[in-house]
Amino acid sequence: MRTKILLIAALAAVFGLASCSKSDDVKSNYDTYQKSVNETVKSQKKNNKVILLVAFGSTWQQAYDAFDATVAAYKSAFPGYDVFLSFSSAICINRAAAGENVAPRYFYAPPFWLTAFAQDGVMYSEIVVQSLQVIPGEEYTRVINYIKDFANNANGDLSDSYLSKVVLKLGVPLLQDADADVNAVAKALDDLYKGKAASNVVAFMGHGNPDSYDTYKANIRYTQLEEALQTYSPNYFVGTVDMMDNFKTNVLARMKAAGITSGTVYCHPLMSIAGDHAHNDMAGDDNENGEPNEEGEVEDTSWKCYFAANGFTCNDDTQIVKGLLELPTVRQIWMNHTKAAINGEPLDYYHSKDPE
Repeated sequence: MRTKILLIAALAAVFGLASCSKSDDVKSNYDTYQKSVNETVKSQKKNNKVILLVAFGSTWQQAYDAFDATVAAYKSAFPGYDVFLSFSSAICINRAAAGENVAPRYFYAPPFWLTAFAQDGVMYSEIVVQSLQVIPGEEYTRVINYIKDFANNANGDLSDSYLSKVVLKLGVPLLQDADADVNAVAKALDDLYKGKAASNVVAFMGHGNPDSYDTYKANIRYTQLEEALQTYSPNYFVGTVDMMDNFKTNVLARMKAAGITSGTVYCHPLMSIAGDHAHNDMAGDDNENGEPNEEGEVEDTSWKCYFAANGFTCNDDTQIVKGLLELPTVRQIWMNHTKAAINGEPLDYYHSKDPE
């Protein structure tokens, strides 16, 4: 059943569609969405090169503000490029359009944007897709596949002549490299929070992938980041909401093993934006305070409430509800990846275009 649900979700994410009961309604929605993106791109095109930022998505105003600021920063840093933002999550796309939490906003899936970039009257000569993921995991794999499908004209409705000439480039996630990126992010975070970490715990909450979806074994980046941060202070810890053996319960166990049994705990999301996970799973008021489940996690209890229940000072005042894109020095690392992609070689699709 889970496989079937995931398949349906994946198909929805590709097209960014709301559910419909009739096939002709789905086609109508697809055409409507594509027309909207086409018109947006045509009306805003100023350059012959473009950057597409791909985020998972959110339905929180704070996240929208972070995305808007990121687009503005990219436009300033890359004046020869048009810049657009896409959501990869069908759930976020649909809920944003429905106005969950705030006024409705319309974000479309990457295939719509890539198709619009290739339309008559636009046809960008260079397309740079920048992943706004934190780790090179499951969601990053989807970003790669969007580009592959576009390059290989998956729907057969793009100009093969254009696709043979357009330059495609890919900017990698924040923590792509185990050495350079992990150390750069650790330094940027320590520069910001060394004052708090001098005598208090600073616990970062990442997302993580369940074991069965740990693409490229990317979860290890959280462990590596904690190790890098602890070279600055032993009071830094990095846990997740979805990585086996690295839940808040595991963070607490590591704290106790290090002799930290009381004091103040500052919590900070290790995600691109501060959305539902940051506001609820980390800083929310859910406090079931039950026993750990079979995976070792205490469900329906926020990080704030969990650490408070275990004898630490952890309250609204110790929640640093800021996404990584809200931190200019961390955001710059993503932008450095974009620069590296632009200055690097075009993506090689030889084997996927011409299978042997």
